[in-house]
Amino acid sequence: MNLAFKGPVDDGRPKLPGSLHVNRRLDRWLAFDAAGHVTIKPGKVELGQGILTALAQISADELDVALHRIRVQPATTEDSPDEAVTSGSLSVQESGTALRHACADARRIVLSVVAQRSGVPMEDIAVRDGNFVAPDGRVLGSYWSLADAALLAVEASAEAKPKPASERRITGTPAPRLDLPDKVFGAPRYVHDLRLPGMMHARVVRPPSRRATLTALREGALPGDATVLRDGNFLAVVCAQEHHAEKAAERVAQRASWDERDTLPDETALESWLRSAPRDSSVVTERSVETAAPAHRVAGTFFRPFLAHGSIGPSCAIARWDGATMEIWTHSQGIYNLRTDLAKALRMPEEAILVRHVEGAGCYGHNGADDVALDAALVARAHPGTPIRLMWSRAEELGWSPFSPAMLVEIEAEADADGTLLRWKQEITSNGHSGRPGRGKDPTLLSASMIADAFPVPLSINPGMAGGGGAQRNGVPPYRVPALHVGMNILQEMPIRASALRGLGALVNVWAIESTMDEIAAAAGEDPLAHRLRHLDDARSRDVLNAAARMAGWETRVKREGSGFGLAVSRYKGTGAWCAAVAEIEAAERIVCRKLWLAADVGEAINPNGVANQVEGGAIQATSMCVMEAVRHDTRTVTSDAWERYPVLRFSEVPAVEIEIIARPEAPPLGAGECSLGPTIAAIANAIADALGVRVRRWPFTPENIAKAV
Repeated sequence: MNLAFKGPVDDGRPKLPGSLHVNRRLDRWLAFDAAGHVTIKPGKVELGQGILTALAQISADELDVALHRIRVQPATTEDSPDEAVTSGSLSVQESGTALRHACADARRIVLSVVAQRSGVPMEDIAVRDGNFVAPDGRVLGSYWSLADAALLAVEASAEAKPKPASERRITGTPAPRLDLPDKVFGAPRYVHDLRLPGMMHARVVRPPSRRATLTALREGALPGDATVLRDGNFLAVVCAQEHHAEKAAERVAQRASWDERDTLPDETALESWLRSAPRDSSVVTERSVETAAPAHRVAGTFFRPFLAHGSIGPSCAIARWDGATMEIWTHSQGIYNLRTDLAKALRMPEEAILVRHVEGAGCYGHNGADDVALDAALVARAHPGTPIRLMWSRAEELGWSPFSPAMLVEIEAEADADGTLLRWKQEITSNGHSGRPGRGKDPTLLSASMIADAFPVPLSINPGMAGGGGAQRNGVPPYRVPALHVGMNILQEMPIRASALRGLGALVNVWAIESTMDEIAAAAGEDPLAHRLRHLDDARSRDVLNAAARMAGWETRVKREGSGFGLAVSRYKGTGAWCAAVAEIEAAERIVCRKLWLAADVGEAINPNGVANQVEGGAIQATSMCVMEAVRHDTRTVTSDAWERYPVLRFSEVPAVEIEIIARPEAPPLGAGECSLGPTIAAIANAIADALGVRVRRWPFTPENIAKAV
């Protein structure tokens, strides 16, 4: 069950925290061994965000063991808890709270057994690095001495009491990332590095355009021992040597004939397509009251094209079919959801599919990791007993992965003479933002629509607001406004596959809302910071906004010619972490973001260094997205399928970043991975307006789009 997508579970059982509620067996979460280690088994996965380190810290703290004793088992459908998808900045909230409670319960169970056997009261026994110690210093037992006692083969108890914040010693302090040494020193850690005995290499030959039909394939010699697999419009080559597979794919592509047709909207008319495509309209929220006549009225339309993930490493998977079981090694963010869609696409029972997570190319959202798993499985099914390693090309990764959908946000806002908000109307238009596997009748995996017995391509959907929303994420302004209407128009045509990208609709909604707030402040002659503060009822929003402004010296800032400052604030999803940003930009031949000041509130920060890394990384990615990124396409295919045509921020262009994390150890922990993107984009847009006197409403913020605004 996908908790992040479906919202809280109410099934009549005693409530347990996070993912523990639907995965209640303690031995699904952790195990002790006689060698002095604790193995934790989260269903969330490492994407490069440092979640496994944070989960290890939580577990070590609750069990009273040294951090080095914690081992983290990669997620597998064989015995890991089903935690759905690692997404939505929810891993600490769902998996962290589950492990905290499970470890507290495990500690209670072992402590009670030691007390019963020794005759020493539980309250008199101390736990020191896994040893249970009597007041006189005697070691009464340990987790390790009871490792084989099957004590954890029980359901978790709702009565377990995790430690109060004042007794935690490991969480809340910086800890080195468990995954980084291998990555820094080049150890084989990624799925790309995995080599199995007898393994062969495969490459897919993609159609030249969307929905093209393979009409003919000419025979001809191929390099090495390459063979061709054709299943409808799915075309692949298999070789013992990887370089032969690449060359064979090139030759087969030249010999294939396809029937093509126009299926995509013209790139130059994408905004018109968003306005005219069939849609399903709904009201996100509405509040109608009579208001006074406005003194100020601001209206604006904010447009963003499709965005790609731009994962540095192409997607990769390994599959092995032994005639009974399909085994998959994948960097999917949701191994159980992937298994569900693999079963549909392969038309085999889920129980016959074993999915193992191995780290791969980092991606906050839904890239090609799930798709390539099906590709590998299709080839493996045709080669029983042989492991098949299939890696996408750069062109596939940039051209065929799911994209963040194009969006249109239209706002009309009214205020009285001093700038106090009276009325706010917002319309959000987009495809759905979730096309992840495992959530519908038909598989969403790319090649499922290309095989001979093909499946239709399902429309992407939006989570409800209880699950954070999709297109409507952060679409409700956080400011006090008497009359409010937020509507959503979900397009019922999807010419380009759309799915989740870091932040989902929040990126555009926060940009649009914060730009409008700046415009109203300017119309009323009010400072943007003061204007926001007096409209915010949420104290923690005010705290991060004040902190970012203080860090940047907002009150004493000096404006230079061609430069500007902007600020913005948001609480991610309205229920997650708070973040405020101040940006300083320079407008020369193009927009350059020189510095960012970011203040974030994530409640309890499990690993402060990890939180800072997430906030900074999100801000840098957001900078790249808004100043230069856009998917390019003609009426048949995506043309931005190489770095030259889909540029991203280079190291030399990364802004200086200063971060402050507001400490709240007593507050529930919140995810940090996505909170900084929306405020960063909005702050950069507001800084451009400050520098140039032009309100940029078309993404990316290139000289061409700024010129259109003029």
